[in-house]
Amino acid sequence: MTGPPPTPTVLAAFGLANQPRPLVAPTWVVDDVVLKPETDHGLQAWLGTEVAGVERRGYRMAEALAAVDGSWVVDGWAASRWVEGTSVPEAGPTPERWALALEGGRAFHRSVAGLRRPSFIDRRDSWWARADRRAWGAAGAAEPVAPLAATAALLERTCRPLGESQVVHADLGGNVLLAEELDPAVIDVSPYWRPPAYAEGVLVADALCWYGGDARLLDDLGVPVPAVARAMLFRLWTTHERVTAGVGLDDLEGEALAYAAAAAAICSA
Repeated sequence: MTGPPPTPTVLAAFGLANQPRPLVAPTWVVDDVVLKPETDHGLQAWLGTEVAGVERRGYRMAEALAAVDGSWVVDGWAASRWVEGTSVPEAGPTPERWALALEGGRAFHRSVAGLRRPSFIDRRDSWWARADRRAWGAAGAAEPVAPLAATAALLERTCRPLGESQVVHADLGGNVLLAEELDPAVIDVSPYWRPPAYAEGVLVADALCWYGGDARLLDDLGVPVPAVARAMLFRLWTTHERVTAGVGLDDLEGEALAYAAAAAAICSA
């Protein structure tokens, strides 16, 4: 399922004449421009102004593009420049590729360390935003759905302080593209105001839960257990938010088993 393509009005607004072709749902590409629905209001303007102004060293970035009239979003669609590369899950999730993706993420975090907290972060109410707040204990006492509860308790006991917060990209795993002889490319920034170790933990947690990684990856990449535990809580609570909304109920058992196995591996490491 790719979702509906951008309309002719949207294409014209961004100065595009050719027909779009589907990329990865819900994204479409026209020539060297990538179009996707903007669901995080304020994100695209922030990317096109604040983030566009930082100095980039050690990474490339998908440049946010404005419409012909200067708008960052048109009828719910945002645009960015296509960048060359393949994500680690697509290319083959080896420890060496995860290390390259992590280095790209670290370079991005160094460059945005001086940015102010984006105001739109506090206005979010998505599955992911609520899950992030729950993972950090900011949403009050609660328990996830029963198949996830024991794993959540184990992970919570493993969490520790991770340092000072700044802007981070908390979905690096599939959103750093690798290409021969080029710096890693950062795409689809999911900004949160958290310690950089948390964002690194999300990458490792995803590798362990979904891409066959094992606990040795933490030492290989230099990411501490508490960071991965906190990140895994974020993913676990996202599953909770999704299934309580009635989405992905058939996937719950498999995801619960994946979280439990990964949590046991890191908490005994």
